[in-house]
Amino acid sequence: MQYRKLGKTGFHVSEISLGTWQVGGKWGDPFSHQTADAILNAAVDGGINFIDTADVYGDGESEQAVGRLVRSRSERVYVATKCGRQLQPHTNDAYQPAALRRFVEASLRNMQLETLDLVQLHCPPTEVFYRPEIFELFDRLRDEGKIRHLGVSVEKVEEGLKALSFANVTTIQLIFNMFRQRPQELLFREARRHDVGLIVRVPLASGLLTGKFSPQTTFSPDDHRQFNREGSAFDKGETFAGVDYETGLAAVEELKLVFPDQPNLAPLALRWVLMFDEVSCVIPGASRPSQLQSNLHAAELPALSQEQMQAVKAIYEQRIKPLVHYSW
Repeated sequence: MQYRKLGKTGFHVSEISLGTWQVGGKWGDPFSHQTADAILNAAVDGGINFIDTADVYGDGESEQAVGRLVRSRSERVYVATKCGRQLQPHTNDAYQPAALRRFVEASLRNMQLETLDLVQLHCPPTEVFYRPEIFELFDRLRDEGKIRHLGVSVEKVEEGLKALSFANVTTIQLIFNMFRQRPQELLFREARRHDVGLIVRVPLASGLLTGKFSPQTTFSPDDHRQFNREGSAFDKGETFAGVDYETGLAAVEELKLVFPDQPNLAPLALRWVLMFDEVSCVIPGASRPSQLQSNLHAAELPALSQEQMQAVKAIYEQRIKPLVHYSW
């Protein structure tokens, strides 16, 4: 495992880290703490030292599992959680410092930790990024010893760029993958200039970039890859990176020609993300230990060649860019 600096936090984190949206099992299944414990411990055994969770994952059970892991291991494991998505309705007006404080303090109790290494605003409405009082709250929480750093999780490049204007923002979590390439145009450069770490989520475009899906693949009714294709539950860009499923499948078939004899494209898709020095870490999820091992394999792969990088760019330019590039 290689480690990279997480912006001005000063943390050195595993370039392959772990997202825990589905750590308790696959979509639609009840949360399994046994599965979560197996995945989380295997992650630390494999050199992962940065784990991303949120108070809404598994209705708080993901946080519980992460806290249990941290308390049981001797290794230094950095914990990042998120707050804000519990607000109903999830609107700009609902974002108030008192409510966010309650969420942070609840996460501390849920994980049974004294301090949270990183708390991220969880994809708030764009208007929230124009409200200094929201960001000032986290200075007070830091002074109280409840958090070490503030970050933001964003849907849009615009939101990431605006977040950079707040000095206490140390990280930006964003979607970046072979099917979502816009962030590298401006946001990467500005993040580097501000010494802000970039945490990449949805690196496999909800599994599309594993190369294992087909037109016959089915998803359970409770799986966001079934019910959120048009963004009815949350931002459409979180599901298949906003790419139409059939379009994504066609693009994946072209990617398979770039990487022949690779039954699983996932490690290559992760390695592609890590080709960008501005990226601090990538946080693929895992619903079973075998998926975690596949993710860890990406850290062992050699760098992609210039020809491979150009081929991926060409597929994006032709197949994907006209449809999604300026949406996020």
